[in-house]
Amino acid sequence: MNRWALLCLLASLALPAIAVQEGQGAPAFDLPLLSAGRPGSLSLTSLSGKVVYLDFWASWCGPCRVSFPQLEQLRLELGPRGFEVLAVNVDEFEPDALRFLEQVPVSYPVVRDAAGATPAAYGILGMPTAYLIDRAGTVRLVHQGYRKSDGAALRDAIIKLLGE
Repeated sequence: MNRWALLCLLASLALPAIAVQEGQGAPAFDLPLLSAGRPGSLSLTSLSGKVVYLDFWASWCGPCRVSFPQLEQLRLELGPRGFEVLAVNVDEFEPDALRFLEQVPVSYPVVRDAAGATPAAYGILGMPTAYLIDRAGTVRLVHQGYRKSDGAALRDAIIKLLGE
């Protein structure tokens, strides 16, 4: 077996058989907060009752630099109505993630999973990948990638869920 075929086989074994899809419950997790000076952890279940945009990101992800400011604005606008953004960083090295947050600061919670257990549980294949989760914990939208033009449609989807 050649090297490329072996790598493909190993990669396919490391991925979950089925990624989390719309209509499924969001897998629970509890991860340490990334923000310097904010010790502790945050669990997805602690946000139960809110509409949550769960955003998996990395410091090397170009589209993440576009999404963070838009997500910050959505949270500031819609947070009082029960909306929260929770960002899960997957960088291997914490200083890389902290440097990104210095350049693109946000007020929403950011947690870290360098081991990759949470992205694996969700079946993440690329960055950014996000899940819009309703108040009951059901995934209502899977959003892969991010373009500046995605903001309006995302806002509409969030407002719809906040109205349910």
